Amino acid sequence: MRKKLLTGVLAAALLAVSCGAPERQGAQEASGPVPDKPESPVTLNILDVAGNLQLTQGMIDEFVEQHPDIIERVTYSKAPAPDLIGKIKSQQGAGRVDIGLVLTGNDGLSAGIEQGLWQKILPEHADRLPGMRDYLEPAAAMQELAGDYGVTVTYYPSGPLIEYLPDRVPNPPRTAQELLDYAKAHPGKVEYARPANSGPGRTFLMGLPYILGDSDPKDPANGWDKTWKYLAELNRYIDRYPSGTTQTMTDLANGTADIVLTTTGWDINPRALGTVPAEAKVGTLDGFHWVTDAHYAVIPKGATTDQQAAVLQLIRFMLTKEQQAKAYDEGYFYPGPAVRGVDISMAPQESQNVIKQYGRSEYDRLIAEHPKETPLDTKSMVAAFDRWDREIGGAKVEK
Repeated sequence: MRKKLLTGVLAAALLAVSCGAPERQGAQEASGPVPDKPESPVTLNILDVAGNLQLTQGMIDEFVEQHPDIIERVTYSKAPAPDLIGKIKSQQGAGRVDIGLVLTGNDGLSAGIEQGLWQKILPEHADRLPGMRDYLEPAAAMQELAGDYGVTVTYYPSGPLIEYLPDRVPNPPRTAQELLDYAKAHPGKVEYARPANSGPGRTFLMGLPYILGDSDPKDPANGWDKTWKYLAELNRYIDRYPSGTTQTMTDLANGTADIVLTTTGWDINPRALGTVPAEAKVGTLDGFHWVTDAHYAVIPKGATTDQQAAVLQLIRFMLTKEQQAKAYDEGYFYPGPAVRGVDISMAPQESQNVIKQYGRSEYDRLIAEHPKETPLDTKSMVAAFDRWDREIGGAKVEK
């Protein structure tokens, strides 16, 4: 089984690999109309800053195999999300953009929109992407965050969930107050990672205002009075905050922590990998709303029109039901598909086996029954991270 652990979208701990020099291939200039197909097959350099290739590389490789007239070859590189903007800006500033497609979370998408780095895709090319009409409702809501500059390719409801070993926690907390009471009675045994570096950490941060009934869950500056008070109180009983989610899973497994904050993917995938015991359980807290997440395909400004044509053909292919079924993967972004009508029976057998063994029957019910909220916009998210670092747990984050 491939060893894959979730990485936080805002601080993916991935190795940056150079894309290499672009090949001269008679591509059209970046200005002008985008043809339906490139004049000649292109070399497409893809940069992933969200861990998305774990879900979509199989889709991309199959497209390249089936359509050598569109993409001659593809190269993949990965980088930490905070490096994205500088990497793209430096290429654009040099007038030499060799990255034709970026796979990113909402953070890189939004930051690039604010700085004018992405090529506008919609509505001009909407007719080339019919799969967008089949989005699940929450995926469509995530697409709204992309404006006209990105296309949602994978989606999951995320969390926040609590995870625990039932032999250590036979009566898990059912409310936020019970979680606080457990932490007070068992100092150091409730754990979550620094939100700026952790998907589950930031999902917990954004999900608490709904659980606590705060005045405005979308406004961490003025609408999170209950949330900040709760986090400060919880902090009294937390010894340290891991700098990434992987450590929380290790701590759950070895007994350092009794309860950790998690998401659907961080529940399924580490158990499938053997990092966390298979018998671990998950739960929700009263007032729970899902805070959703998605990955996007964006095209940097400066990509040639031939590259753009190839990317649009590729995204169209990725949004077909057959290809979306690959997004189930090994539970990494569970469920994963962004479009309707894609169930686990359509996924590759390896994915079916993992979900059958390590998935949870209750997830379908929880996904159906609980509201789904989009995450904070980029500026609000950054402000929330900054305040958490300054006022809550920054001094206890492991270096």
